[in-house]
Amino acid sequence: MEWASQLCENRGLGSKMTDSKYFTTTKKGEIFELKAELNSDKKEKKKEAVKKVIASMTVGKDVSALFPDVVNCMQTDNLELKKLVYLYLMNYAKSQPDMAIMAVNTFVKDCEDPNPLIRALAVRTMGCIRVDKITEYLCEPLRKCLKDEDPYVRKTAAVCVAKLHDINAQLVEDQGFLDTLKDLISDSNPMVVANAVAALSEIAESHPNSNLLDLNPQTINKLLTALNECTEWGQIFILDCLANYTPRDDRESQSICERVTPRLSHANSAVVLSAVKVLMKFMEMLPKDLDYYGTLLKKLAPPLVTLLSAEPELQYVALRNINLIVQKRPEILKHEMKVFFVKYNDPIYVKLEKLDIMIRLASQANIAQVLAELKEYATEVDVDFVRKAVRAIGRCAIKVEQSAERCVSTLLDLIQTKVNYVVQEAIVVIKDIFRKYPNKYESVIATLCENLDSLDEPEARAAMIWIVGEYAERIDNADELLESFLEGFHDESTQVQLQLLTAIVKLFLKKPTETQELVQQVLSLATQDSDNPDLRDRGYIYWRLLSTDPVAAKEVVLAEKPLISEETDLIEPTLLEELICHIGTLASVYHKPPSAFVEGSRGVQHKRLPARAGSGESTESPDVGQSVSGVSDAPPAVIPSQGDLLGDLLNLDLAPPTTTVPPVPSSMQMGAMDLLGGGLDSLLGGDLGGSPAMGVGVGVGVGVGVGLGPAPVGMPAGLGAAPAVGGGLGDLFDLGGGVGMTSGSYSPPRVVWLQAMKAKGLEISGTFARRGGVIQMDVSLTNKAMSVMSDFAVQFNKNSFGMAPAGPLQVLTPLGPNQTVEVSLPLSSTGPVMKMEPLNNLQVAVKNNIDVFYFSCQYPISLLFVEDGKMDRQVFLATWKDIPSDNEAQFQIKDCHLSSDAASNKLQGSNIFTVAKRTVEAQDMLYQSIKLTNGIWVLAELRIQTGNPNYTLSVKCRAPEVSQYVSQCYELILKN
Repeated sequence: MEWASQLCENRGLGSKMTDSKYFTTTKKGEIFELKAELNSDKKEKKKEAVKKVIASMTVGKDVSALFPDVVNCMQTDNLELKKLVYLYLMNYAKSQPDMAIMAVNTFVKDCEDPNPLIRALAVRTMGCIRVDKITEYLCEPLRKCLKDEDPYVRKTAAVCVAKLHDINAQLVEDQGFLDTLKDLISDSNPMVVANAVAALSEIAESHPNSNLLDLNPQTINKLLTALNECTEWGQIFILDCLANYTPRDDRESQSICERVTPRLSHANSAVVLSAVKVLMKFMEMLPKDLDYYGTLLKKLAPPLVTLLSAEPELQYVALRNINLIVQKRPEILKHEMKVFFVKYNDPIYVKLEKLDIMIRLASQANIAQVLAELKEYATEVDVDFVRKAVRAIGRCAIKVEQSAERCVSTLLDLIQTKVNYVVQEAIVVIKDIFRKYPNKYESVIATLCENLDSLDEPEARAAMIWIVGEYAERIDNADELLESFLEGFHDESTQVQLQLLTAIVKLFLKKPTETQELVQQVLSLATQDSDNPDLRDRGYIYWRLLSTDPVAAKEVVLAEKPLISEETDLIEPTLLEELICHIGTLASVYHKPPSAFVEGSRGVQHKRLPARAGSGESTESPDVGQSVSGVSDAPPAVIPSQGDLLGDLLNLDLAPPTTTVPPVPSSMQMGAMDLLGGGLDSLLGGDLGGSPAMGVGVGVGVGVGVGLGPAPVGMPAGLGAAPAVGGGLGDLFDLGGGVGMTSGSYSPPRVVWLQAMKAKGLEISGTFARRGGVIQMDVSLTNKAMSVMSDFAVQFNKNSFGMAPAGPLQVLTPLGPNQTVEVSLPLSSTGPVMKMEPLNNLQVAVKNNIDVFYFSCQYPISLLFVEDGKMDRQVFLATWKDIPSDNEAQFQIKDCHLSSDAASNKLQGSNIFTVAKRTVEAQDMLYQSIKLTNGIWVLAELRIQTGNPNYTLSVKCRAPEVSQYVSQCYELILKN
């Protein structure tokens, strides 16, 4: 607290005795007594009273009742008393704004006091009083102080402008204070320059596009001149400002580097890091063949090494920054490996960070030294550190090829120690070494297999299973080893289950005759007995491959694997560039850009390093970067993962009869229409064969046996066909051609789904529509709170028809108070499935920077009516007869005044297709077919009697639960 620190300052000004006595009083009626003392004629008594008031305020007592009495004490020449009164004023002005106006005259008067300390004190206090009412009164005193003859007053006034700008930005701009601040950069006093730069930088951060710090070579020259004479914090402000400047050419860049380099020997580590930041940025513009470039690299190493002799917390900050520097320019510290060797008394966070930097600096020249060190670390007592050390040995092997053999023998020595966690980590890294150097170190597999029983961590078990599967042909008892893992299959973690499934399939492809029973067992466990969608999907794909084309299966499963990269944990280059521009700040410790952890508009400016001289690169505009990353932001299209592969949506037979099947309108549509209808069949092509023992229903209402035998007879032709080449992922969302898109589909009116009072000020309303074959959720987000809302995301719970967002919730800019944004969210019907009550209920979660909010809404089932739902007349007739009469439901639609043709056209707009029309005794009968996104067919008969406003609707469907929702859609469409 500023006033608390100033209180300590005051103690040295007048009183020789200790001030502790002011904090010990506990008298009753204290306020009354203090009031009397404050109004005393004796100066000493007044001062004592004010000290008591400040002491009470410091320990949290409310002494605001004494405001007028304390303000009266302002009229004094005693500097100590004035400081104490100003402390009181800063603390209570906000709660007593009307009384604070009383002090304005004294401020104005004090700003013209002959003593510069009093003038500076007045202007500092003015900046700390955050009361709108009195800011305009302070403009004139501030203007005078900005042009004051004393530099101490000017530097204090410069900071006051930044504080005033935070309270009332418009006032500061109108009064021309920003121009005065810019003029202060040319001031003769270095501290005034530093404070002016600090104030302008602070203001520029909250107004990124204002171009306040218009840096040019002349200004830069003034800043560099001031740099040598500033205090350490002044130097940091100036260096941070320099880091935002982009030099015109390599000569200017070199000139700035030469003048900044002396700061590297400063005692303050913050100054050193700020200087490193400037040099790292400007080095980008220096040609690498320049002599000075080499000299600069050599000069950067000693100050970074010196930072590591500080206390552990500072070491950690330095190490996090060095980690970034080493990734960008490893040559700076390539000869300083020993500095990063771990000391026995280093805290764990320092040890781990040093270990990381050691790997980054490892090279052929120093690898022997590094390995000897790492082997020693692996015998330490700290488990986390030992694990990381073992991993580090593996990373060295992958990074420095010449050292791989030595690394592997080191790992084998560690395995011989039989220390459980060391063995497990060693096996994980040996797996990576096998990936990097195939067919080179397989002789160690026998040693690894000896330790099979001691593995209890999922990652180590998965690594061992991968090794056994990959080199099954070299391991005589591979089938026994994998079978031993299979015994507790359901108790294993997903990582191990997936690895085991793949390993056994590899083993089967290498030794088919001996392992057929084993592969059938694992496929059955993965598909029938597991509720993990990833495992089930992978199981079905392998089953499918093995049953249809074992040669193709071999090519896919046993394909040559790409070698793993030597540096998988490097920071992505554009992010690294941005973090280099933030060296010495919190971003460099978190290794995240400021936008990831700073709320609001501040700190969201993205910085980049300048393009290298002569490289021909141009600095990309931010827009380009955004559009590139924008491509990968869209979530990939997914294969349905929940109950849709096994059995059908409503545990009923939902498909048309297998004897006569409506023809598929176009092969391109297959991917869209039959995701649920045929499960993996429609995606992978061919048939899933089945033996009675292994059969499991896949798809909706189609009894497709899954096995390693021939495909069953009687499977609908359409459900076995693979999508045509043109299908692709686009058709998962029903975007394929070949079907006439109708535009007049019914869309329900907008309703409020979530009220602001239940969602911390966020109101969500909306509706659903089907446009161009795509289901859209049209959402309005209204911010009725006082704070800005951002980072919106949406998720759906499992639901009856697998509705799920097909992309992110595109709220591109933060939502300010009282603002509304309209968003159209495309939906797919390929998400996880779970029967809801009612059937069309949708549970939604919306997240923003404030909280996660939940609501449920209901969508009209007509959204799910697809464009290729028109049945052939003969098929319609056969299907109608085939559906049991118990499944027929009748409904009345009242007060409808449309002709049969008008009704037919209106219904067709929502994908309800008239297959045939018959007129009997002035009564029109429309026979209609509807197809839902998951392959459910609905057949209907609509009777319209001339002159009668009441229609009769008969609905037949293999899933009778759907019928009442279909009738509701008829009523809504016909009446709207």
